Amino acid sequence: MRIRRTDYGTIILHWLLAGATIVAFITGLRIATEAPDHEWLNKIDWVLPRAHVWTWHMPAAIVLVGVAVAYTIYVMRSGLSRRVAMDKIRLRGLFGRPQARKGSISILLHWLLFLAMLALIVSGGLLFFGVESGHLTMQIHWYATWIVPVFILLHVLTHYSIGGTSQLFRVIRPSALPPPPPKLDAVELLTMLVAQTERLEESEVPVRAAPPSAPTASPAMKRPDGIRTRGEPQGSGGGRRGPGKTNSRRRNATFQSNPFVVAIAVAITAGSAVVAADYFAEDSLTIHRIASADTPTLDGDTSDHIWRTVAPHEVMTNQGGNFDGTGESRVEIRAVHDGTWAYFLFTWDDPTRSLKQLPMVKKADGWYLLHNGYEVGDEHDYNEDKFSVLFTTLDVTLAGDRTFHASPRPMSDKPATMSGRGIHYTPGTDVYADVWQWKATNGGPTGWLDDDHFGPPAEPTPEQVSNTVPYRGGFAPDPGNANYKDNFVLDTEAMKLGNRGVRPLRLPKDVAAMTAAMGDISLDPNMGESENARWFLMEADSVPYSAEADARIPVGTVLPGVVLSGDYSGDRADVRCAARWASGRWALEVARKLDTGSKYDIPLKSGVYMRVSAFDHSQIRHTRHVRPIRLEVE
Repeated sequence: MRIRRTDYGTIILHWLLAGATIVAFITGLRIATEAPDHEWLNKIDWVLPRAHVWTWHMPAAIVLVGVAVAYTIYVMRSGLSRRVAMDKIRLRGLFGRPQARKGSISILLHWLLFLAMLALIVSGGLLFFGVESGHLTMQIHWYATWIVPVFILLHVLTHYSIGGTSQLFRVIRPSALPPPPPKLDAVELLTMLVAQTERLEESEVPVRAAPPSAPTASPAMKRPDGIRTRGEPQGSGGGRRGPGKTNSRRRNATFQSNPFVVAIAVAITAGSAVVAADYFAEDSLTIHRIASADTPTLDGDTSDHIWRTVAPHEVMTNQGGNFDGTGESRVEIRAVHDGTWAYFLFTWDDPTRSLKQLPMVKKADGWYLLHNGYEVGDEHDYNEDKFSVLFTTLDVTLAGDRTFHASPRPMSDKPATMSGRGIHYTPGTDVYADVWQWKATNGGPTGWLDDDHFGPPAEPTPEQVSNTVPYRGGFAPDPGNANYKDNFVLDTEAMKLGNRGVRPLRLPKDVAAMTAAMGDISLDPNMGESENARWFLMEADSVPYSAEADARIPVGTVLPGVVLSGDYSGDRADVRCAARWASGRWALEVARKLDTGSKYDIPLKSGVYMRVSAFDHSQIRHTRHVRPIRLEVE
């Protein structure tokens, strides 16, 4: 059996591509488990990595960029472009003999891979740098990813059918790079044609003696066209070549005799350019210094003079739930400070004003909680709109791997998540990330924004160990109290079988007044609430649940799932806010001291990283962006 071999440059580039592709593929699938409708990927959780996901995915992507550039340069400089050329002969081969057809199919598969890699590199770059990081780009990246394993399978099968195991093993049997065919030289071609014509004349025309008056040609004499006459000596001055001796011009010793070295050098340059672009294109938000007299009023109105003088920082967030099926929301951020307080204006796209936070509806056989996923901590229908801001001093140049950990069970000694999604926690003891969370129904309408944090993983409660209550890792509110609570008591085991076992915590004193305050009631989760509607009960306007009060409420009544009472207190009360929704956009004004003195809060100063995310009537399926935003405080 013939031992097949491949040039060393192709072998090295082949395995660099294979290794980087495998790393990028499995880490990319782990990242995709957090995207909507991709929960099925958790069925292969045992294959996917659980740590350093982003810190492996992005370097692998840079290697792929380098290999793509290196391979292009290599085939061009080494004369191997014929290997992947899809010309007329190859196209005809698709309908020719079996062996020719297999070779043509192999070339087509290579072009399929080239196009998929181009789509992955371009879409990945757009997503990473936030240039065009919307839903369409995410879809292109997702579908192009699946072309890779399909190619690998068909590639192996095709090569096996061409030459069996010897053909497959040639990628581990190196050989020297064959010299490329000589380039076509027009002058040499004309010289060869003239020489051939002269040989024909010699064989067909008899030789006659020259007339006495005719001058004898000098051996060194040239014709006017620069071609030596018959009998002239051959030399380096452009003379006639002997048969088979074309004496083609030598390749440049530096750039053509070492095509692999050139390709690797260019690839390293390309990879370095990507890293440099990331460094110099860092996203930043300036918190401008203003006078105390110019501070904005917290009312959700964006018309304050100071906001009109500050240019917004814009970031496209994606991979969230809902948002009309796109999962994307464009966020604009403005920020100022007066030396003591920092003020932010966040505006973001949201097609609906969603206030329905786990409402209840009364039926003939009792109260039913409207939900879809709440029992596992992943409600994605009957939930309020939310907006979240993260501040951290951790190195978060790459998303995740610092405060978020993918996998249904990222820690073997802690409970798995009931939702099948990842979990938040920080990498060390007494390491905290500051988290602000605004909620459209819970607390937000009364001017408070939840001040929370990500910290080290908490010890699970007995209910969390038994998967009765979702385990939340290191996510927790700052010490203190909030002014809201759920307006229902439920049997979680009964909820898994339906809505049985649910009853309200408090009932309205005046059902008609409550219903009027809720505005135009629609139980379609994708329908937003009308202006000035409120979907919460005030404790002062309600009474504790009793069978007698329940009996007076008619069947069909919709009851808010939230009760508000009192004010925030403690560290949890460090952030004030006001929000308004209009024409498909939320506007949220926020105020907090630059430094609260709490160990759970990050002082707002230059060098702190920030991330933002939006929730469209979803509990945990928020949007995200890859690159962090660096604060610059004037």
